[in-house]
Amino acid sequence: MFDTILVPIDDSPGSQRAFEAAATLARQYGSTLHVLAVVDEHGPSDGDWDYDGDSPAATFVDEQTDVVDTDGIDVTPAVREGVVHEEILDYADENGVDLVVMGTHGRTGVRRYLLGSVTEKVVRLSDVPVLSVKADADPGAVAFEDILLPTDGSSGAEAAIEPTAALAGETDATVHVLSAVDTRSLGIDVGSSVIIDELESIAEDAVATTSERLYEAGVGAVKTAVAHGIPYQVILQAIDDNDVDLVVIGTHGRTGIDRYLLGSVTEKLVRTAPVPVLTVRSSDAGDGA
Repeated sequence: MFDTILVPIDDSPGSQRAFEAAATLARQYGSTLHVLAVVDEHGPSDGDWDYDGDSPAATFVDEQTDVVDTDGIDVTPAVREGVVHEEILDYADENGVDLVVMGTHGRTGVRRYLLGSVTEKVVRLSDVPVLSVKADADPGAVAFEDILLPTDGSSGAEAAIEPTAALAGETDATVHVLSAVDTRSLGIDVGSSVIIDELESIAEDAVATTSERLYEAGVGAVKTAVAHGIPYQVILQAIDDNDVDLVVIGTHGRTGIDRYLLGSVTEKLVRTAPVPVLTVRSSDAGDGA
C-alpha cells in the first residue's frame, strides 16, 4: 500500500523520530524512501545553506541518512528551496508518494525548517496520508500493536478504514474502533433524551459498519466502543485507556478557505496526541472532521 514514502527532515528531534518511523515502515512494506530537506526561502539568509551541489543542506541529508538505520531500504535523498509546505506537497505529487511522514514541534530559524507549523499545513492540504510523529517519541523503531480508529460514519471516517486494515494486517495489531457522542449542543428539555438516543444509534451503527469492513479486510482483532464527550478528548482518553500506539483518523476533503481553518478534531489530535497520528483525506468535499 505504501510503495513510496516521503519524510521531510530538519535538525529537530521530531524530524529524527519521523525518519525512524518512516524507515521502519519502508522496511516493512519494501517501500522506496524519499528523504527531503527544504531550505525555506523566507527564512533567515545564510549563504552556507544553498540548496544545490554539495551544499551543507545536501550534506545534512546524507548525514541524517547515516544516523538512521536504512540498511536494505531504497533511499532517494533530495534538497529543495522554496515555501516549505508547498515544496513538500509538490514533491509528493511529482514522485507519486503514497505516505508522508513528518515530525511535529519543529523549530524556526537558520537550519531549522519550521516543521511544527509546516506539519499542520501538510496535514490540511495533502491528498495522501500523513503520519505525524511527536518529537518526544521514544527513539528507535516504531511498533503499532494497538491502533485506534475513530469514526462518525462519514465518508471522511470511512477513508481511514483501508489503511488501518493494511497496517493492522502487517503488524497483527488490535484495532480499537471508537465513536464519540457529542451532546454539548443539546439543552436539557423534553426532546433531549430522544436526540441522545438517535446520536447513540448513529454512533453504534458507525462502529458496527467499520468493524465489519475491518474483519472483511482480514483484521483479526477488533474492539469497539461508544463514549460520550468532546470528540478529541474522548479519543485522547481512549489512547490512554487502551495503550494505543497509533491513531488513524479520516478527514473530509476540503476546498478553498475551509482547508486553512484550524480547530478540527484531526488538527487537535495532531497537536496533542501522545502517539503518532495518521491522517487520511477523503476524496469527497465537505466539512472537516
